[in-house]
Amino acid sequence: MTHTRSHLLAALTVTGLFFATAPAFAQASGCQEGQKILQERQSLIQQINKLTDGGKNKQIDPRAACTVFSKLVTNGSAGEKWMTDNKDWCQVPDQLIQSFAADHKRSQQFKGQACGAAAKMAEMEKRAKQQAQQQQQGGPASKMGGGLTGTLSVPKGAL
Repeated sequence: MTHTRSHLLAALTVTGLFFATAPAFAQASGCQEGQKILQERQSLIQQINKLTDGGKNKQIDPRAACTVFSKLVTNGSAGEKWMTDNKDWCQVPDQLIQSFAADHKRSQQFKGQACGAAAKMAEMEKRAKQQAQQQQQGGPASKMGGGLTGTLSVPKGAL
């Protein structure tokens, strides 16, 4: 009987340990989603650093910057939502949430600037192509003596 009691006690102990650690398993799996978001964010920040060449005075392609900052803003929105939803469960500090939110706002501003510059660049390229096509097709500029070439034809003969 003592042998049966010890097996029963051992079984209850194992069951108790399982239930006691079940929230830890659930917490670990739920909190790993936050780790994935932060790792993706770190990768995107590295891409931005490559674009800026480590902060050196390098001309940045607005189209590439717009693409990366758009992904960063999407990641930031997911990160903010995850942090607010899992703050207590995953023990996310308030200070981390506040600094993440401030960083997310800066990312949104940079995205707006980069995408605005990319849109202006695309518009300028479109206008340049249209002007080139007009000149090739004999548009208004060619009908007026060849456009703005810097030369003026003066009629020869008596004035």
